[in-house]
Amino acid sequence: MCGRFTLSVFPEVLTQIFEVEKIPDFKPQYNIAPTQMVLVVLYNSEGNKREIQRLRWGLIPSWAKDQSMGARLINARAETVAEKPAFRRAFKRQRCLVVADGFYEWQQQDGKKQPYYFRLSNGKPFSFAGLWEEWQSPEQERIKSCTILTTQANELLQMVHDRMPVILQQESYDLWLDPQVHDVELLQPLLHPYPSEAMTSYPVTTLVNSPKNNSAECITPVKI
Repeated sequence: MCGRFTLSVFPEVLTQIFEVEKIPDFKPQYNIAPTQMVLVVLYNSEGNKREIQRLRWGLIPSWAKDQSMGARLINARAETVAEKPAFRRAFKRQRCLVVADGFYEWQQQDGKKQPYYFRLSNGKPFSFAGLWEEWQSPEQERIKSCTILTTQANELLQMVHDRMPVILQQESYDLWLDPQVHDVELLQPLLHPYPSEAMTSYPVTTLVNSPKNNSAECITPVKI
């Protein structure tokens, strides 16, 4: 699964990598947790371009009775996403890129959970494969929300967890974002584990266990 991640790069870097004109104001985030606002790349059909918006992490299906459902839908399994009622509509028409530069996973060690930080070896930001929805409350409040797809862990992740978030290759962004593409046969091959040799990881402090902690210390390597 993916329950925490980071985004701490300069906005200028994001405009280049994701080919967008503007970036919403944001501060470095070293411990992004479910239900918080995250940066997401969407395809704007009217403007025929990509744009970055702030969405709530935890997908609230349009048919949900209340927004509490979102807290349970922070991830979607790539193997079944095209079939599950909560995700299948978004998978066909409302796919997005969830922007990140690293993520955490926990390993069980002697009755305790040791957090590890994972990122690309080149240190560049990347995107998780995501889905988005817009939900309207009975009071007419509109909330845009998203979920992150997960797949089987690569060799690097396997030592810590059996699942990992789907990290898309940059050359796949256009296909993933295209709302005209509905063919599962075209989309499913994008949802594979990212190559281990292109990633790195190391243990970090248990400060990250609490979403209240949001400083660079969260990603500082520790000895175990």
